[in-house]
Amino acid sequence: MTGSHSAAASDVLPTEVDVVVVGAGGAGMSAALRAGRHGLDTILIEKSAYFGGSTARSGGGVWIPGNYALKDAGQDDPGDQDKAKTYLDAIVGDVVPKVRRDTYIDRGPEVMDFIREQTPVRFRWVPEYADYLPEQPGGRPRGRSVEPVPMDARFLGDELERLHPAYTKAPANLIVTQADYRKINLGLRSIKGPLTMLRVMLMRLLAIATGKKMFAMGNAIAIGLRKGLADAGVPVAYETALQDLLVEDGRVVGVVVDRDGERLEIRARRGVILGSGGFEHSQELREKFLPHPTTTDWSTGAKSNTGGGLLAGMTVGAATDLLDDAWWGPTIPLPGRAWFCLAERNLPGSIIVNSAGKRYMNEALPYVEATHEIYKGEATGVPHVPSYMVFDQTYRNRYLFAGVPGRQPFPGRWYKDKVVARADSLAELADLVGLPAEALGSTVERFNGFARSGVDEDFHRGESAYDKYYSDPKVKPNCSLAPIEKGPFYAVKIVPGDLGTKGGLVTDEHARVLREDGSVIGGLYAAGNVSSAVMGNTYPGPGGTIGPALVFGYLAVEDITAS
Repeated sequence: MTGSHSAAASDVLPTEVDVVVVGAGGAGMSAALRAGRHGLDTILIEKSAYFGGSTARSGGGVWIPGNYALKDAGQDDPGDQDKAKTYLDAIVGDVVPKVRRDTYIDRGPEVMDFIREQTPVRFRWVPEYADYLPEQPGGRPRGRSVEPVPMDARFLGDELERLHPAYTKAPANLIVTQADYRKINLGLRSIKGPLTMLRVMLMRLLAIATGKKMFAMGNAIAIGLRKGLADAGVPVAYETALQDLLVEDGRVVGVVVDRDGERLEIRARRGVILGSGGFEHSQELREKFLPHPTTTDWSTGAKSNTGGGLLAGMTVGAATDLLDDAWWGPTIPLPGRAWFCLAERNLPGSIIVNSAGKRYMNEALPYVEATHEIYKGEATGVPHVPSYMVFDQTYRNRYLFAGVPGRQPFPGRWYKDKVVARADSLAELADLVGLPAEALGSTVERFNGFARSGVDEDFHRGESAYDKYYSDPKVKPNCSLAPIEKGPFYAVKIVPGDLGTKGGLVTDEHARVLREDGSVIGGLYAAGNVSSAVMGNTYPGPGGTIGPALVFGYLAVEDITAS
């Protein structure tokens, strides 16, 4: 049995349904799909003209220990779900109730099975992509992350035009997975780089010749979930923005939406599920809640994420948590768009310095932890925003950088906008970007000593299994460290960017929204970045954002149907 409305984009809004789901990202589509397959009369409303949200813009990793894809790859170690609980105990701690963390681990594989059964999405292990804090108790150096298998999306027809625009522009059918990205970053340093790129180009030509429309990473998750919704008969109402929640006798009974300037009510007999994303594109909310300095320009989250669900929940008395935190990452403020640094700062032959010209962290830290260090440094009174990534011509020749292959010049506009500076000597480079030349010289000299000895005595870079993932295995004795010594030298501006905010409405293990006193707001659920993160202030591994979105969207519906 499925929902009763048309599966296409909804032109006429119903006045009453069983379940209203807000937001067509990973959390919302997971919830709507589960509701539709339970036979609940469901509508999914979406503020923008697109489906997919930040999930579609992501790398598509999913961190759910014990799932079928890990088992298929022989990567589900005996007792690994218990080890994963120990890991979250260690890295998240009491910031998030243990029952909520444990429920995520216990129920996650079930959700992955459901998605496999009800959508075209198939996942596979990302080889050796370590947990982000793998040396912590229960951490796994070989990783627990899976990603979607690339798919031909012709089955979606015209609806494919509503896929959320990608984070980076790439030619049609140019399919690069997370596993591919690691190899391509090394450029010509390994035969795997050019062979991977050759395979990617050949597959693109084959796809074009056969008329395929291939997608991977977060796009594949979003497309697969959207096909699942169509098959389940769940309609999506685009350009329909949540304005308020309807409350009667302390229970949420529906939503007020804005569509083409008209305020309309949709009543929900069973519940309202918020999957509306964070507030990363609201400058007002960023300034109110996040550390300073901060700007929407540094976020790679979906542009429509301006906190509508968060504000609606707060208005009806919901508790909030973690509003001062985000899914941070050191970011390059390129002209017109932010570039989230995954591999660049891990590769050997570069450092990051503050305005005093000094290193202040292991540059290869997981991206949330690295950005915490930026803001921690900023709070000392020594400016850390912007910081500068400093490297030499050897590094530039070897590696892909912000999408630009090694040996190729950076675009002139990057220099014009002062995102990048280049000089023949470190002293000249320091003058160009306003760093103390003597301090920068001393910092580089000390770092070069570490590179030669293989031991970063200051920040231990290269010791964690995670540090090694985006490193260069040809560099010895430490694959994360190489000297900075061959001019010209470069300095690239680094700012505290994000994939989205992680603070939001407080929920329990059933995704029910709670008041400050811990009581449940009847009829209201939240999942994804509109809710406060089950991962607390940290990040367990690749896919630690999408995994909880999928799981708690699903669990919200399980609670609705159990009541």
